[in-house]
Amino acid sequence: MSACSPKFDWRDYRSPDAQFTALFPGKPAVLTREIDLDGKKVSLTMTASEVDGNTFAIGSAALDSTEQAQAALPAMKMALLKNINGVVRSEKLASAASNTTTGGHQRSSLSVEATGIQQGKPVLLVGRFVAQDKRIFQVIILGEESQLSRDTIDTFLDSVKLD
Repeated sequence: MSACSPKFDWRDYRSPDAQFTALFPGKPAVLTREIDLDGKKVSLTMTASEVDGNTFAIGSAALDSTEQAQAALPAMKMALLKNINGVVRSEKLASAASNTTTGGHQRSSLSVEATGIQQGKPVLLVGRFVAQDKRIFQVIILGEESQLSRDTIDTFLDSVKLD
C-alpha cells in the first residue's frame, strides 16, 4: 500500500532571513533555538519538514567571524552524530575562495553520510555543513534508510541554493 513509502509533495521555499532556497517534500516549519557549538552559544534557525518519520532540514546561523564559521562545521557534524550514536560511512571536505566586485568570499563545506540509532530504530543521516563567510548552514536528511531513495536525497540536497 502507499502507506509503506513516503509521499513527497515537493515545494519551493525561500528563507526570509537565512539566505537560501530549497525544495522541501512538504510544508516546512521554522524554529529558532540556541545551540552550543564547542562552548559558543549560537541562535540556529531550523527550517524543516517531516514525511513518514523522515526529516528534511536546513539550519542556519550567523557567527562573529569567518574563522568561527569554519570551526563550526566539525562541531555541527559531531553534535548530529552524537545524537544518533552515528558511525560515518563517508565524508568529504571542500573549500573555495572567490573574489567579486563587492569583496572576497570564503566557503567551506563538509559532507557526511552516517548510520545510527534514533528512538531504537536504525537511521541514515545525510548531512552537508557549509560555512559561507560568517554564516553557517547545516542541510540534513535523517530517516529510515529503506524509505530514502538516492533520488529523494539528491532532489533535496541538489535543490538547496545558498545566496
